[in-house]
Amino acid sequence: MTPVDNTVEPENLAQLIKRIEDEYNVSQSDIARAIDKAPATVNSWFHGKRRPKVDALRALHRAYPKFSEDRIFAAAERAAPGPLDVDAEARLLDLFRGLTEDQQKSKLIEMSALNEANKR
Repeated sequence: MTPVDNTVEPENLAQLIKRIEDEYNVSQSDIARAIDKAPATVNSWFHGKRRPKVDALRALHRAYPKFSEDRIFAAAERAAPGPLDVDAEARLLDLFRGLTEDQQKSKLIEMSALNEANKR
């Protein structure tokens, strides 16, 4: 499998979906099946009526790996969530455990709000 050039000019989601269709010789319905979404959902993304959520964008990358996750997220006008390795996760948990109960509650509210904002 030859990777697609990910250094092309910025594209919108409709252009990206079209490139996936062309590169993989698939239809929007095929794309929808590959990422466990309804064809109408992919069509609404194509026409700019809805924006895909983070999990759908990651599923697109897994199903069509010639297109980088960064490129897919950029086309959807979303920032790609950063990677979190095991050491970083353990460090975050250690830091969290060092907070008071009130501080932990505050951080949970803050992180939940940030996470929700990223899903929109």
